[in-house]
Amino acid sequence: MIANRGEIACRVIRSCRELGIRTVAVYSDSDANSLHVQMADEAFHLGPSSASESYLVGEKILNIAKKSNSDAIHPGYGFLSENSDFCRGCSDANVEFIGPPVQAIQDMGSKSASKRIMEAANIPVVPGYYGKDQTLEKLRKEAKRIGYPVMIKAVLGGGGKGMRVVETPEKFETLLEQAKGEAMSSFGDEVVLLERFIQKSRHIEFQIFADKHGNVVHLFERDCSVQRRNQKILEESPALGMSQSLRELMGGSAVEAAKAVNYVGAGTIEFIIDVKTNEYFFMEMNTRLQVEHPVTEMVSRQDLVQWQLHIAAGHSIPKSQSDLHLFGHAIESRIYAESTEKGFLPSTGQIKYLSMPNENDRIRIDIGIRQNDEVSVFYDPMIAKLIVWGEDRNSALQNTEHALNNFHVVGPETNIDFLLRAVTHEHFRAGALVFFK
Repeated sequence: MIANRGEIACRVIRSCRELGIRTVAVYSDSDANSLHVQMADEAFHLGPSSASESYLVGEKILNIAKKSNSDAIHPGYGFLSENSDFCRGCSDANVEFIGPPVQAIQDMGSKSASKRIMEAANIPVVPGYYGKDQTLEKLRKEAKRIGYPVMIKAVLGGGGKGMRVVETPEKFETLLEQAKGEAMSSFGDEVVLLERFIQKSRHIEFQIFADKHGNVVHLFERDCSVQRRNQKILEESPALGMSQSLRELMGGSAVEAAKAVNYVGAGTIEFIIDVKTNEYFFMEMNTRLQVEHPVTEMVSRQDLVQWQLHIAAGHSIPKSQSDLHLFGHAIESRIYAESTEKGFLPSTGQIKYLSMPNENDRIRIDIGIRQNDEVSVFYDPMIAKLIVWGEDRNSALQNTEHALNNFHVVGPETNIDFLLRAVTHEHFRAGALVFFK
């Protein structure tokens, strides 16, 4: 069963088909005619369109798993993919959760707890404060010790929510209240941590895999520095300027991070690199398959969903570290239904016309919508991922530009023009970070 919707559900179904595995889809009211429902061998209705009444109700999903005789559940990303209670429920129902153990999800679900675990494993973390004392006096004192500017982060945060950069002590209390308020409304918890804000940095993450026999490997890095509203929009692999020695050092840290929490399955260790010093620091671990996993698939020539299925079935990791190699360069562009002129606000409505570049060995499109489908107000506005490969970064950029120019959506507004501006910008092509308004 795929306990998800949209492009990731379609993506998982494709890999299952190649392995001869039958699939079960679940759907809400507004997804009744969706592509993932038609692609699956069976489909079951979950409930109303709101995710809180459908895709986030673990009990409903587990009941359908039992009814459909599903052996395993793939959670995709988002929804219940990092929910330890749902993972535990799968175990109690004797259904394989295609993901890590409950304890690993819990340990890595808290930004403060995960940093303490990494410190104990001698993995570098951003200097900061991760303590339980949340009084204003204590937080002010710790911010001063760390040194301004500091980053306030919600401990249970994600997606850029509950985050504020504080440049001076005078602004600390106001921005702290904002971060806590946003954290409470988004996650039901207002606990925050403080970190040194590294002003010139790159966001580099390593894809790791671990099996049930204690084996762990990494499949190299992705650069996810280009973001809007603290959310990724362009990802590429390998990272520009990454030396082989630094790759081996960071990859080794990523593997040790996975071992520190007895990890199983696909995971991502996220680091921040200080551009000035080349120091790297652990930020967090995502205990699931990432949205941007296709760029790793393109450069490693591996199917990561099939890896997940093999590992969940109890097999060893398909490749050893020495058998894994980088091939060329890949870039992923996330295509959103949103108005870039209105602060990236989501855009909804019917897809009246859809024309995409032809897929081949250099162009891949992961998509969960078709012409005449509706982009709903109920879910994330990402409608597709364009993944492009080239022999080197320059050819990958040229291929991306060509593909974006041939990707047309009529109906909701999209960020395609914005992505074109980014990938053709002289600074981005030179490898510098680009900040757009």
